[in-house]
Amino acid sequence: MDWDHLRIFLAVARAGQMLAAARQLGLDHATVGRRLGALEAGLGTKLLERRTTGSELTPAGERLLAHAERIETEMLQAQAALGNVDLALAGTVRIGAPDGFGTYFLAPRLGRLAEEHPGLNIQLAPLPRSFSLPKREVDIAVTLQRPAEGRLVARKLTDYTLGVYAARDYLERTGAIDSLKDLNGRLLVTYVADLVYSPALDYFEAFREVEARRLECASVVGQMEAVRAGAGVGILHDYAALGHEGLVRVLPELSFRRSYWLVTHADIHDLRRIRIVEDFIAGAVREERAGFTPEAGYSPSSASSTRTREVSLRTKAPKPGPAR
Repeated sequence: MDWDHLRIFLAVARAGQMLAAARQLGLDHATVGRRLGALEAGLGTKLLERRTTGSELTPAGERLLAHAERIETEMLQAQAALGNVDLALAGTVRIGAPDGFGTYFLAPRLGRLAEEHPGLNIQLAPLPRSFSLPKREVDIAVTLQRPAEGRLVARKLTDYTLGVYAARDYLERTGAIDSLKDLNGRLLVTYVADLVYSPALDYFEAFREVEARRLECASVVGQMEAVRAGAGVGILHDYAALGHEGLVRVLPELSFRRSYWLVTHADIHDLRRIRIVEDFIAGAVREERAGFTPEAGYSPSSASSTRTREVSLRTKAPKPGPAR
């Protein structure tokens, strides 16, 4: 059985589409189709059902997937043990991260890592979603919760805080906000409830008694830009918001504490290129740790230095399955 054919089969099985798998592999669609056809012919069975919406595994494909993933694990472990390919620090490392952390923290810093290791192809996916490490959607994931199961290696990066913010010109236009009741009738910039991918993102329970309108944005970046533009009041990451002089932290007694975790699959954790990228991310966070949990009221544009009160919100237990 040709490993190259198996590698392509794995990519299609994980992507769910031949075209998406071809893009990931750097091959054209026709080549992927021919390789899969050769694999099916060699095994004498159909592995995938081609549909207009994508490709679905047949029962035989499901059985082969388990074997192919074990073979892939052995290949990765052999690579880590021998180290010949990895010594040059060549290859691709894909990082999946929440859009706030990925956009406002990682993206400005990864260029330094790329300069230090020119043989690495670093890919950053800063998206408001969870990533599956077992399916190899990413090599390294920054998550909001420690994974509860699976062959995953996790270490805590840092705690971080969020606060309530509004644009300075918005406050000049609509009036000061000194208490929760001052939010009544205003526009709250929030998330889209049915698109929240982690219970750690559900922090608007603190405003459940506020009678306000909502502008719902699915991404942290969208919420930030709406608040900066003066659309309304929102809960923003302190480490991102403090960099914008036009933002004012209101209701400084309210603070929401969450955590970031750095997670990899056990099969690739010992690869040198993975360790280098992991250590770079952890080191960058360590250098800026004070900015992730700034002192209460600390802000270039804060209107108060009132002591911060941590708000404890109940969250649902993480669902079993892929790491979030």
